[in-house]
Amino acid sequence: MPKEIDPKGSQRATAYELWMKAPNPMVTFFKTLDVTNPVTVSRKRNMKFNMLLCFCITKAAFGIKEFYTLPVGEKLLQYDKIAVSVIVKNKHGEINSCDIPYAADLEKFNQSYLENTAWVAENCDNKDLSDNSMVIGTSAIIETELDGIVGMNSGIYNNPFISWGRYRKRDLRYELPISFQFHHTQMDGSHAGRFLENLQRKIDLLK
Repeated sequence: MPKEIDPKGSQRATAYELWMKAPNPMVTFFKTLDVTNPVTVSRKRNMKFNMLLCFCITKAAFGIKEFYTLPVGEKLLQYDKIAVSVIVKNKHGEINSCDIPYAADLEKFNQSYLENTAWVAENCDNKDLSDNSMVIGTSAIIETELDGIVGMNSGIYNNPFISWGRYRKRDLRYELPISFQFHHTQMDGSHAGRFLENLQRKIDLLK
């Protein structure tokens, strides 16, 4: 379970004061990733592209401490685990959410991804880890190419959220524009920028 921390005694004290009651506390960054490597790995190893990208997202966030603190309601909660959430089309053609816990090993993460998403698709129910993990939301709109997505700015759902559409071929490379939304109480732009740079590195290192 996460523990509640005193915002005034945390490193996010100033951000808490500035942004917790702001009418628009969410910030959205847009970035185009080079996803040539995961496209290649996906084909060579018969692994889902979406799974590979989610694996890289958790790997990139794992070492950034701001990802483990999340504003929930008016509280500031501290987690010791992270996970990634994916949207799954169930057997009735509707959607459910499925949380996949962080794993440093790709094979282990892949197994967890396949088992959990299959369970969600069959049972038409959500799989939620938010009681013990800070969950990074994702949404893949693979029906079309997208330049970016802006999600809810209400401050109700405060988890960081990454969205993307279909990847694009540019000459001999593949590109994927993504949107990264985060609550300003959780992190500043510099932290978000470091995460996105780290994400590209993790993508490039996939094998």
